Amino acid sequence: MVSKDQRRRQLAREKFERQQQRRSAAQQKTKRRNVIIASALAVVLAAGAAAYATAGLAGDDDRKSDQAAVDPAPTTAPDPCAGPAKGAPSKETWKKEPAMSVDTAASYTAKLATTCGEIRLKLDAAKAPHTVNSFAFLAGKHFFDHSRCHRLVDQNIHVLQCGDPTGTGAGSPGYALPDENLKDPRLKGGVYPAGTVAMANNYDGQHDRTRNSGGSQFFLVYQDSKLPPDYTPFGTVTGGMDVLKKIAAAGSKPDPKIGSTAPNATVVINEATVGTS
Repeated sequence: MVSKDQRRRQLAREKFERQQQRRSAAQQKTKRRNVIIASALAVVLAAGAAAYATAGLAGDDDRKSDQAAVDPAPTTAPDPCAGPAKGAPSKETWKKEPAMSVDTAASYTAKLATTCGEIRLKLDAAKAPHTVNSFAFLAGKHFFDHSRCHRLVDQNIHVLQCGDPTGTGAGSPGYALPDENLKDPRLKGGVYPAGTVAMANNYDGQHDRTRNSGGSQFFLVYQDSKLPPDYTPFGTVTGGMDVLKKIAAAGSKPDPKIGSTAPNATVVINEATVGTS
């Protein structure tokens, strides 16, 4: 015969076990949600063929962020930019990284003449010589000319991504670049400050084989953005932040072709040039 005290203890144990089961189920659900979000956010700055585009970029070092960064509600702001100049995007590729020709002691600048206005950059050849050398090489080959800036992320992180003549997020120059300058002191607290110019890549946040995977795609940070220090910073915006803000103000829309969000504005690089100052 079970006493009343024994019955109460049994009921209390069963209640505790049910609470533990619910708590465990909730934790598992949260973990699954974070994995899904991290995988979706990976494509935001993936730099090419999607072999490793499953966990490339997230909002913090734990690879957690909000799904809205990938699929926010579309806006209907008017296009603030002009039509692109006549010409077709480049289809040229190269089998290997170009030979080093930049002077790491020199001061390099770049100008992006876009349909939305001119954006000027200062390039850091001393800290990111391979990246700046490649950027200058590709600009000299007109690789960036007539290419569309295909990705705009305007929630959680704030970046405009350019440098892919295919406009799909999967294009590359045919070669990969080593990661550089990842310990730049400007990247404090896991934040890429407004005005940073950095390389997109295919790093998945876990496997070393996905390191050193930058190509031609780069992103311009128009507002402080919390990102892990995995993307080579190779320059700063010295002119045209108002242009970037104008593009951002026009909003973005989901684009299934790139698996992320594209700018509502017609952002095309009519011509990219690199020189010394």
